[in-house]
Amino acid sequence: MKFIEDFVKKMKPQFERGGKYEKFYYVFEGFETFLFQLGNTTIGKSVHVRDAIDLKRMMMTVVLSMVPALLFGMWNVGHQHYLAVGEEAGFWIKLLIGLKVTLPVIIVSYTVGLGIEFLVASINKHPINEGFLVTGMLIPLVMPPTIPLWQVALATAFAVIIAKEVFGGTGMNILNVALTARAFLYFAYPMQISGEVWTYMGGATAVDGYSGATPLAVVAVTEGTENVVTALTSTWHGDLYNFSNMFFGFIPGSIGETSALMALIGAVILILTRIGSWKIILSVFVGAYLMGWIFNLWGASPFMELPPHYHLVMGGLAFGAVFMATDPVTATQTEKGKWIYGILIGMLTVLIRVFNPAYPEGIMLAILLMNVFAPLIDFYIVKANKKRRLQRATV
Repeated sequence: MKFIEDFVKKMKPQFERGGKYEKFYYVFEGFETFLFQLGNTTIGKSVHVRDAIDLKRMMMTVVLSMVPALLFGMWNVGHQHYLAVGEEAGFWIKLLIGLKVTLPVIIVSYTVGLGIEFLVASINKHPINEGFLVTGMLIPLVMPPTIPLWQVALATAFAVIIAKEVFGGTGMNILNVALTARAFLYFAYPMQISGEVWTYMGGATAVDGYSGATPLAVVAVTEGTENVVTALTSTWHGDLYNFSNMFFGFIPGSIGETSALMALIGAVILILTRIGSWKIILSVFVGAYLMGWIFNLWGASPFMELPPHYHLVMGGLAFGAVFMATDPVTATQTEKGKWIYGILIGMLTVLIRVFNPAYPEGIMLAILLMNVFAPLIDFYIVKANKKRRLQRATV
């Protein structure tokens, strides 16, 4: 790496004030910041607060926490492919199939997103930060494996420009950028983001009776007096949608969202490093379970009768609770507000699943809706705290 560092130092004067490529200074600085720890230090003899964490380290930690979901998602893409075509394959063959499908989506996401950020930074003459390191990985993980690459590029551009840059860039957005990209595709191109789009076929012919419907889609179309758990275990591949498979992630779905276990491993990393809020993660699960339990009492449809714990492992609830709801920019900041924010996300997720047959998954819309209300929740929490303190002061 020493030769790279020497080359960067040699080229730096060309990008500084008065250099040949002065207008591209912030693009150069972005690459330099990403590659190396800069030599900026505090000066003088005053006391300073020092911390080992900065934005780059924080973003890299979040990316590392997503690696288990990414690697499992790659393998599962290949696993679902061979299940659908009725063939056997080894672990590495399945992983290579998944890599073939997933890697182009990741490359497109980062290329388009970073390209826009570099362009905006050059125009506005402001430094490039590392915020898109996380978003660039989240976008592929919430996409189905069959998504056209041009749609990934279009959704990424829309999300970065509309949900981020128009608000001032990283740290200023009010909506989760990755979820904005997915929402854009869902409403603009529903055929490519919903329905039976969750299994990569690669031109092969599926086995007789094959269905690419996700567990949530199966439950959503269950009617009459049929037991919803029985419907899940009576699909084209027998017990494909039993609770165990849904927890571990051996089911069709978005690239990185199928495994609740991998999401929980990521949650442990985020909580131990104090980057993700355990209160938000836990409260999302509590809210979803509570809403599922309330619907069990109502019992007006098979979906309402679904055992509450099934909601916790179906769809992208676990992934959304860990990696989306905990976004420090768009989530609530007050401690009490985190509980309210998370519980409402969980409850709204199940509510949308049950009452919106056109879109049985609800975590995306629930998080985006609560992103909008997060500042309002914090406002009233702070207002209530001030009121209590003023009352104590006058006693």
